[in-house]
Amino acid sequence: MTRGPGEVVVTGVGLALPGADTPDALLRRTACPVTGPAAEPFDTAARIGRRGHRYKDRATRLALCAALDALRNAQLIPSDGEEMTVPGDTVGVVASSNLGNLDTACLTAAAIAERSAVDLSPMSLPNASSNVIASWVAIRHGLRGPNLMLCNGATSGLDAVHWGATLVAAGRVRRAVVIGVETHNAVVEDLLGRSADELLDGAAALVVEGARWAEARGARAAAALGRYERRAGLSGCVEALLPGGAAPGVWFTPERYAEGPAGDGDGDGDGDGVAAGAVTDGPAGAVPVPESVPRYDVTSAVGRASGALGVLQCAAAIGWLARAEAGAHAETGAGPRDAGPEAAGPEAGPGAGAGSGTAFAAGAGAGAGAGAVPGPGPVPASRQALITSGDDTADAVAGLLLSPTPDRCHPHPSRAPLISMECSR
Repeated sequence: MTRGPGEVVVTGVGLALPGADTPDALLRRTACPVTGPAAEPFDTAARIGRRGHRYKDRATRLALCAALDALRNAQLIPSDGEEMTVPGDTVGVVASSNLGNLDTACLTAAAIAERSAVDLSPMSLPNASSNVIASWVAIRHGLRGPNLMLCNGATSGLDAVHWGATLVAAGRVRRAVVIGVETHNAVVEDLLGRSADELLDGAAALVVEGARWAEARGARAAAALGRYERRAGLSGCVEALLPGGAAPGVWFTPERYAEGPAGDGDGDGDGDGVAAGAVTDGPAGAVPVPESVPRYDVTSAVGRASGALGVLQCAAAIGWLARAEAGAHAETGAGPRDAGPEAAGPEAGPGAGAGSGTAFAAGAGAGAGAGAVPGPGPVPASRQALITSGDDTADAVAGLLLSPTPDRCHPHPSRAPLISMECSR
């Protein structure tokens, strides 16, 4: 079946986290946080080697690890190499990090103030650039599509997924690597007033791709991207995503989300009222999602994630979708299917087309071009994963829906035609 350029799916997931190397492992750690000694820090050299990375900061190295994992998972790079299997100008990069190179920027500024710019190392100075993470991922793999770096606060990770999908839906590229990364160091700990064991040191990456392009190369999709919303409050955001009070299958909450009246609990278990960085909704802390819906706070497993949160939430949601799909097939006796992106992902399926007020809105055949065969009906809310990120004043909340993808991948797909504005050889 032919899909329109606006339909966007996730074809690859990559993680660079201590103790969680797959979406399902991340979901398990989130559901049952590990007690005892913390896991060893992620060894970037084990995945990307040491050669050429001596002067790169840790956030960049973590991002390179997650991006490589995601590109391999999407079959855009072979498992035994690093050469892209598609033209580099068909791939864009969108990275999100609020604090990734903060230490380099602060130490550089301090060195200039105390001594002079002459004392700066020409090898480390490029790391002070705010877009260094996105740039190095593109340079490493020869990705010549649009290159964006977001530093947008608590919603930055979901915003990055949105803008990556927007580039694809608009026809600027066929696919984009979306990365969320944060690390901790003395500068970050001092700024946030938190110890290292409370903060994320890791990265997550997704490959978001036009469904027709994924189908054309025979790739399998792990999830379909649904609606994205950005609102002033959590309840308004959820209502826009799931009107009529529809209950999603699962809810990935904002960081340290506090339910119930203010002071009832803070998600930290320390009795200090609403947690710093938690989202409450209204004076009474009204809960916008039915209590029967399972909740996951990814930061309980990996630490406060700042600009990486939204991408990590999407990775964990893909683990949940794979698990839910496996359970549904077991109940119906339909037989087993691949259990998620770590096994190349479920078969490619319908995404979501461009819609009013969103970059990609769920719906049957949405965004399909002339002559396209419409897809199946809308996915019920109970089979979708709701993802929300926001800040402690609830004046900036972003939300996204992820849906499962049915089996619609051709075994011998034909090459899809180019579309307007696409940067492709």
